[in-house]
Amino acid sequence: MDKERFADPTLSVRGGIPLLFPICGNVVDDTYTLDGESYKIKQHGFARTLPWEVTQQSTENGASITVTLRSSDETRAVYPFNFELNYTYILRGNTLEMRYSHTNLSQKPMPFATGIHPYFAVNDKSQLEFDLPSNEYKLKGEPTVNTFSGEFDFNAEEIDWAFVNLSKQSAVVTDKSRNLKLTINYDSNYSTLVFWTVKGKDFYCLEPWTAPRNAMNTGESLLIAEPGKTVETVISMTAEIG
Repeated sequence: MDKERFADPTLSVRGGIPLLFPICGNVVDDTYTLDGESYKIKQHGFARTLPWEVTQQSTENGASITVTLRSSDETRAVYPFNFELNYTYILRGNTLEMRYSHTNLSQKPMPFATGIHPYFAVNDKSQLEFDLPSNEYKLKGEPTVNTFSGEFDFNAEEIDWAFVNLSKQSAVVTDKSRNLKLTINYDSNYSTLVFWTVKGKDFYCLEPWTAPRNAMNTGESLLIAEPGKTVETVISMTAEIG
């Protein structure tokens, strides 16, 4: 958690697991065009800033909770679809499973991207070891594909790299200073894995996205929910100590 930003309600929260929908990252000039109409939408969409409703809770076979977000006049102003999102979190032992359900209540196909922006605490970034599913990445706003050397320069002011052409559906980060191993698994809907951190802050983010930046304009890797249909995506995180 970035406590300085948390104290300022005008800034986005840096902490927890912000939810990305209906876009991941940004679109150029915060604008996209759909069916000949232009819409303005902020980075990562609106799901992370709107209130969700708790619709189900259970303690059978682990602890679980389902939260729901429905379309409204506010969402339709920037994303012209009727929808219902039901996101379920299931905690079993040292694994958190996240099942994300996206239902299209409109009469036309609904393109979207979804992802998460989890924040992980770290005391010494130099003690992190990475097993990532790709050695190819793009910098924010640049089309060039770069080759990852296997190490990040944590002296840089900011690292915001989108790994592409993923070879497997998992990523592992080991924090040697805490003997902590974090494994993130995600289903085949996820095509991009973003690593982001800021110099001087005690966190890093490893973010599975179903589509890259500006996908609402380019169409790249967008998921499509047909009218009346549901698209489900799944992510899990497992923490191991020792």
